[in-house]
Amino acid sequence: MQDLFSLKGRTALITGGSRGIGKMIAEGFLTQGAKVYISARKGGALEETAKELSKLGSITPIVLDASGADGARQMAEAYLKHESKLDILVNNAGAAWGAPFTEFPESGWDKVMDLNVKTPFFLTQALHGALKAAASKDRPSKVINIASVDGLSVNPMETYSYHASKAGLIHMTKRMAVRLAEDNIVVSAIAPGAFASDMNRVARDHGDMVAQHIPSKRIGAPEDMAGAAIYLASRAGDYVVGATVVVDGGVSFARP
Repeated sequence: MQDLFSLKGRTALITGGSRGIGKMIAEGFLTQGAKVYISARKGGALEETAKELSKLGSITPIVLDASGADGARQMAEAYLKHESKLDILVNNAGAAWGAPFTEFPESGWDKVMDLNVKTPFFLTQALHGALKAAASKDRPSKVINIASVDGLSVNPMETYSYHASKAGLIHMTKRMAVRLAEDNIVVSAIAPGAFASDMNRVARDHGDMVAQHIPSKRIGAPEDMAGAAIYLASRAGDYVVGATVVVDGGVSFARP
């Protein structure tokens, strides 16, 4: 029980790890003893985050655009230059697009679907061998997909491809979990609500206003996200297979 939430001796890869939810998870994993790799398209912010968090443990930045099947394969190749095994994969990198229904463009559909649905699938596929190599029945490897409460309920914003992508990711998590369990790889998901990030600028810039519409009367804190991810990544979450943990302060139940 004392080691229930420990990540000592485990290696993690977190896509979109330079800021927001990815950074929150990276910090949490490091405090629990994991060796962490973070990736993002842009090097500046990624390297700054790696430098900031290096005081907590071993963290390595990988600057690469992982979107789509080709990007996912390149990401896997970049990671495998450093490690031969992978204990924890967090598919966090994501995109959103908002436009009125009559004007919503194909580019806004394809960009979001490629990064939010296609990439998690093909990155997991490309790292399947590394995940299997690290896994055992007593200590399975983990894949954690970062979904959204928008995949469970509807918000007022016209983000059609984002809603569809996150709902698809939640269901894909179930399908992947059933298959990969036979390889001692546990797949689960987290559906965040309002957390301060570049993607959720309203929560970042107007947290007090957003909090008024959340039953818990606050937006999510870094500890809330880190705690959920540590739970799923550690021994504590070994029997949570295919489930989506909702971390939203109750907002998904309070939407009109």
